[in-house]
Amino acid sequence: KNNFKILFNRNMMNSATVMFILLGFSDYPDLQVLLFLVFLAIYMVTVLGNLGMIVIIRCNSKLHTPMYFFLSHLSFIDFCYSTVITPKFLEILVVKDRSISFMGCIMQFSFAVTCVVIEMFMLAFMAYDRFVAICNPLLYTVTMSQKLCTLLVTISYSWGLISCVVFTYSLLILSFCGINIINNILCEYSAILSASFSDKHLTEVILFSLSNFNTFCTLTIILTSYLFIFVTVMKMPSTSGRHKAFSTCASHLTAVTIFFGTILCLYCVPSSKSSWLIIRVSTVFCSVVIPMLNTLIYSLRNKDVKEIFMKLMNIKLFSH
Repeated sequence: KNNFKILFNRNMMNSATVMFILLGFSDYPDLQVLLFLVFLAIYMVTVLGNLGMIVIIRCNSKLHTPMYFFLSHLSFIDFCYSTVITPKFLEILVVKDRSISFMGCIMQFSFAVTCVVIEMFMLAFMAYDRFVAICNPLLYTVTMSQKLCTLLVTISYSWGLISCVVFTYSLLILSFCGINIINNILCEYSAILSASFSDKHLTEVILFSLSNFNTFCTLTIILTSYLFIFVTVMKMPSTSGRHKAFSTCASHLTAVTIFFGTILCLYCVPSSKSSWLIIRVSTVFCSVVIPMLNTLIYSLRNKDVKEIFMKLMNIKLFSH
């Protein structure tokens, strides 16, 4: 314990001299301004869309259901995740100084990994909610009580924070020095890890174990829930009933496919020079584009949200 304190304090003192350079898309200088404008627009849509979704859900009693309760928290996490990543990304697109301090890099990573883990479990619990709604509709209100929904959301946030502490601790026990290059738009785990000159075995074990545990648990809940949903829906006698059941899952299933598909794509891409562009594009899609897509998916494909939004727009128009 004392050895750890000595090592930790030494690393904190040395961290003042450690810098990271985020390359982003600096190898495409002619596209910097265009990329800035595109991603600024995406960020504005993300902020307005997710905050708007939260306000609509909280202000309308018709949407005070378990599904929208989870959706409001998903929108909040998407807003936080995008806000942690996008402003710095926009900055490095227009300034020559692309540096970020050691503690700034660690803080960005910590907030980002917290949001990612929370979102993974939030999507998993939303799949369970859809399973109960379709497979046990008569017991839905009883099963998905406010107490259970609050518990599931609390578990998501708590495990996200625990994962953040474990990941961050595994990086802070390492030693760093000098200026380090990150060929990406953000401070991600493997890039920070590769910049250390310490023994990385323990940190790599922690990364592998916890990342796979989170992915396995959430995908198991999602796939199991949708397996039962598929079986139940196929047993329905009417085509209209099957269509209605599938339509209630369409938005969530789309969001899950995009989110986990991108994450699994990042897992599968080898860290080689030829794949750097693919990794950067996948990272941008996961951290900048998906938070925008989620709110669009749930608003454009959701009849209740569209109806309430149109009512609010009509009220504003008539008030003027």
